Amino acid sequence: MGVGTSGAKSAPRARDVRDTPAPRRADQRDDRLDADHGADHDVDHDAGLGSGPGVELDPDDLPDGLVIADENGRVVCFNAAAARITAVPATAALGRHLESALPLEDLEGRRWWQLTDPYGGLAIRVGQPERNLLLPGGREVLVSARYVRTAPTGPVRRVVVSLRDTEARRRTERSHAELIATVAHELRSPLTSVKGFTATLLAKWERFTDDQKKLMLETVDADADRVTRLIAELLDISRIDSGRLEVRRQPVDIGAAVGRHIQAYVTSGQPADRFLLRIEQPLPPLWADPDKIDQVLSNLLENAVRHGEGTVTIDVTPSASPREREDGENVATSVTVSDEGTGIPEESMNRVFTRFWRGSKRGGTGLGLYIVKGIVEAHGGTITVGRAPGGGAEFRFTLPVGTPAYLL
Repeated sequence: MGVGTSGAKSAPRARDVRDTPAPRRADQRDDRLDADHGADHDVDHDAGLGSGPGVELDPDDLPDGLVIADENGRVVCFNAAAARITAVPATAALGRHLESALPLEDLEGRRWWQLTDPYGGLAIRVGQPERNLLLPGGREVLVSARYVRTAPTGPVRRVVVSLRDTEARRRTERSHAELIATVAHELRSPLTSVKGFTATLLAKWERFTDDQKKLMLETVDADADRVTRLIAELLDISRIDSGRLEVRRQPVDIGAAVGRHIQAYVTSGQPADRFLLRIEQPLPPLWADPDKIDQVLSNLLENAVRHGEGTVTIDVTPSASPREREDGENVATSVTVSDEGTGIPEESMNRVFTRFWRGSKRGGTGLGLYIVKGIVEAHGGTITVGRAPGGGAEFRFTLPVGTPAYLL
């Protein structure tokens, strides 16, 4: 295995770096490398990139930035990822002093290499743990370093630096911050209401009529339900993100489940003719988690009723399985929920199942469809969004069917 400059076929050896008066370009190769097998082993071990016999690793294959400086502090390796992260071409960095090729500052504006002094200072240091540092222009990167020594307390022979872009971490941190802000906002309103009504009732109980007391208690009860739903959503998101969402499969009559949800809306005041349920028989037996399927149906129907217009149509049909099964059975159940409203803009369809997406300003946390997608995928299914024949939104989820393997 060789460790070399970006784009090189082979690697500079430790003694080659010392004997060469001028740094090699990225496209050059040292003819002495093939004859010096002992040095090849030394560099592989020292750089921490060793591998099995006969395996050669090009530094440009590494996903993280790799910068290696020799015992004189001159850069001898600057891979493609390092060039991409720092916006410095490898040819411009090779041969320069590490501090010049990779000018880093800490978050307080201090020059990092002067502060850490890798080639001086304590001889027992083995490197620097990963931390956030700044490139020129203020771009933030994650940097860790290893000091390679000839002996445990000997002089530094090489400095191996790893660079990582912080964009993925920043997106995660922004997502968490948005989640906290959303939760705080959604909790404030119902808790303020609960606190206000209970305090009023406790202080002035005798002044209110029974009807007034009942109204305030019903409001408190509704707000408590709202807080409970939000907490349940947060727990679902946590399980989905960590891959710990459990699916307890049982036989599910999907047609009956949809019917129950429709009946609940009719009971609460929605006109019965607003819903059209079509079930294509025969349906294959479906094994799924009934509580989680109810959660999926509840979210999709609520979106259609709240954000859509006209008739809400629910089609339940057999279909091809979204994933090929080991037993050769290729059947599934699909549920399509559509409305006749304005629909979802084409440019927004790729964001529908992301956190905090809201189709309108009619409230909601923007977490429901994200959870729906997580539940469907936990069942091994798929969910899509499109435009309904009537012009509104159309959500379609497909679940594989069949008896779980542990029951066969």
